Amino acid sequence: MKCCQNKKSILEIEKFSRILKDIGEPNRLKILCLLKNDPRCVCDIWQLLGLPQNLVSHHLRILKDLGLVSSKKEGLKNFYKLNKKVVKRYIKFLYKLL
Repeated sequence: MKCCQNKKSILEIEKFSRILKDIGEPNRLKILCLLKNDPRCVCDIWQLLGLPQNLVSHHLRILKDLGLVSSKKEGLKNFYKLNKKVVKRYIKFLYKLL
């Protein structure tokens, strides 16, 4: 990628900048950290972080929209897990950029 030398690369950088801003929120980083090894339900995450359940759900929705986490319903609980393919893609893009 030739950084900032064509319209496509500029648009990719702007998009990635918004993604980094969304990921960079401290509670979202904590959630990603909690999910790096095992799936967890919202009930576990909000208790571990000491945050209201609705706030954790909000952060999970943003992370899910970015493709960084996926969810699976089991009974009445939603379990979230880290989407390692997407994480690797973002890391690869950042590495390529820098």
